[in-house]
Amino acid sequence: MSGLHELERLLSKAGACSRVEARERIRAGRVRVDGRCVRDPARPFRADARVELDGRPLEPAGKRYVVLHRPRGYITTRRDERGRPTVYELLGELREFVAPVGRLDADTSGLLLFTNDTLFAARICDPDAHVPKTYRVEARPRLADEALARLRAGLELADGPARPARVEKLGDRGPVTRFLITIEEGRNRQVRRMVQEVGSRVEKLARVSIGTLELGTLPSGRWRELEPRELRALRARG
Repeated sequence: MSGLHELERLLSKAGACSRVEARERIRAGRVRVDGRCVRDPARPFRADARVELDGRPLEPAGKRYVVLHRPRGYITTRRDERGRPTVYELLGELREFVAPVGRLDADTSGLLLFTNDTLFAARICDPDAHVPKTYRVEARPRLADEALARLRAGLELADGPARPARVEKLGDRGPVTRFLITIEEGRNRQVRRMVQEVGSRVEKLARVSIGTLELGTLPSGRWRELEPRELRALRARG
């Protein structure tokens, strides 16, 4: 199987669609390989096979690297069976299919990175690469300095120990503590669970940076291409 790829993967890597959408289109008879209709999404072909989708040749996609300021409530999937809004509604004018690099839960806003460069995405998400992710947190009730120290030291979660985090307190406002927390992992709802473990609850959570890439002043719901210098810095860090 060396040098061979599943047909659905060929479509996805070319930026034509997601793998889920590729399976649907293949099964519907919309894809031809070397002049023959193929309906098996898992059938392997060489990367240089002549693939046509809806009668048009499949052309390799250029690499795209996009940062989105995701609002709360947008689901990080292509489609949602419950009809909730998805991040792809905010990326509607992009021609190539890009996939999210990691995820944010529905109640978390902020920086979400997209690309069709699978190797780059794997490096950013690899826990062994230690790419830091920074979040702005508002937690209630107020966290004492001892609780913040526990976050810095690392603590035990249900799915194993969390690595020590960098924590910068921004201040207290009534019963709420505001702080920045930087972690080098990406487990499900990790920041929320860490805050709960030290006796508080996250009220607002926003990711503000991944590695050297910062959200900055990008308005909520808007996206932009990464600048070459940003991409170079991320590659060096990842």
